[in-house]
Amino acid sequence: MLTSGVPSAIGIQAQPLFTLNLRGTVWASYRPVIMGILNVTPDSFSDGGNFTSLSAALRQIERLLQEGADIIDIGGASSRPGADIVPVEEEWKRLEPAISHAIKEFPSIPISIDTWRAEVARRALDLGVHMINDISAGTLEPKIIFHTAKAKAPLIIMHMQGTPLTMQVNPVYGEVIVEIVEYLTQRINEVRKQGILDIIIDPGFGFGKTMEHTLSLIHNLKLICSLGVPVLTGFSRKSFLSKITGATTLNTEPLHAILNYQALQAGVLFLRVHDVASAYQALAWYLKSNTK
Repeated sequence: MLTSGVPSAIGIQAQPLFTLNLRGTVWASYRPVIMGILNVTPDSFSDGGNFTSLSAALRQIERLLQEGADIIDIGGASSRPGADIVPVEEEWKRLEPAISHAIKEFPSIPISIDTWRAEVARRALDLGVHMINDISAGTLEPKIIFHTAKAKAPLIIMHMQGTPLTMQVNPVYGEVIVEIVEYLTQRINEVRKQGILDIIIDPGFGFGKTMEHTLSLIHNLKLICSLGVPVLTGFSRKSFLSKITGATTLNTEPLHAILNYQALQAGVLFLRVHDVASAYQALAWYLKSNTK
């Protein structure tokens, strides 16, 4: 059974930093948390094909948890720039074994599903997943909000301009921060009206944004964190890291760790990452440097 709280050797304090109602269980966290990414896809931009077998997927979950992950986010369809839409049945075929076994073998760990498909979300919730992570913020298939609300699960809503197929072709904004804040505010209000109380927002790094847009967003994370709901950031293995450093995608962890630390300083409560060990080090330093 899902347990309440985030056990950790770092950052314990008297009162919870935030709580989530995970389908009837109040999950209290005493520090920011790390969401470990598991892609059970053949074509994701950095690890496509690595975890498509059930045994490899379960080994990766165990590794992520050992490194310090608090939540596991499982995706069955790539959202990399230029990605084609995967049919519902194909996405579900990839996800179902990993979901079923993860819930059974790691019962104390919240499981999130990364999907914008309403039917995939419904099936995953029926199996017992704890939250939905929708890159479209409920705009591509609005019924995903209904299914999530009915299940009394939290919903992660992200800002994205366009779709994965088109988002990086020529992203244009008037005032990028103003537009992102307005969009997220509108989506928070709409999702709340439909019955979801636990909402997490993601500004969408790498989703319809140029390098200039991305840097502006990084510099204004405090503003995003002032919207009254927990904020999630996902810098992990995004192409802008390589553009800054000149390194390959898999060799950008030093910059990634710095950005995670800056995000925590701005008030971000969720770090969504591939490399949990690096994020855990950034979190540990943040907590140590902010201990009074």
